[in-house]
Amino acid sequence: MKNKLIGTGLLTAITASLCCITPVLALIAGTSGIASTFSWIEPFRPYLIGLTILVLGFAWYQKLIPIAIGTQKEIDCACDADDLPAGKTGKPKFIQSKTFLVIVTGFAIVMLAFPYYSGIFYPNTEKQIIVVDKADIKTTEFKIKGMTCASCEEHVIHEVNKLNGIVNSKASYENGNAIIEFDRTKSNEMEIEKVINSTGYKVTDKKEN
Repeated sequence: MKNKLIGTGLLTAITASLCCITPVLALIAGTSGIASTFSWIEPFRPYLIGLTILVLGFAWYQKLIPIAIGTQKEIDCACDADDLPAGKTGKPKFIQSKTFLVIVTGFAIVMLAFPYYSGIFYPNTEKQIIVVDKADIKTTEFKIKGMTCASCEEHVIHEVNKLNGIVNSKASYENGNAIIEFDRTKSNEMEIEKVINSTGYKVTDKKEN
């Protein structure tokens, strides 16, 4: 029962973070288009987090609940230990131990917190831009569908910054947009939109600021 609880907690923690892990995996694999594959999970993330906490909390409760001294269960365990073959002990397997539960709980916490530190996996793609004429600088807001966390923002910005002429770029999953400042002599809105769409997230509208 405890092992099933631990397995369930681990599975829900990983599932809750899939929408944020996938963009990083896409970056590593060089397949940008799969970044938004699990974005549909985002609405269920709070429930998955709650389920993870509930399941692992119950597993810890079962692990730490005290057994009254002198109960028949303790006596039976002692008798069973005496009947074990030589060299064998009543010590639980590692997968049933408190150490294993600590490891699983720590891993679950790391998974659930992934959106808050996912940016460290993205290399800095900002380039030194020499602006010859400020009149050539244009700022456009791109409305984007599909971004669900900070990892999605980082993925969009990482890809956009690969283009020539990008002066400044900022994305927000909360606002569902990216505001891109670029040199119109070196890039254009069509190229930027194409790059954003290549990540799997979709530009639904754009307007000049």
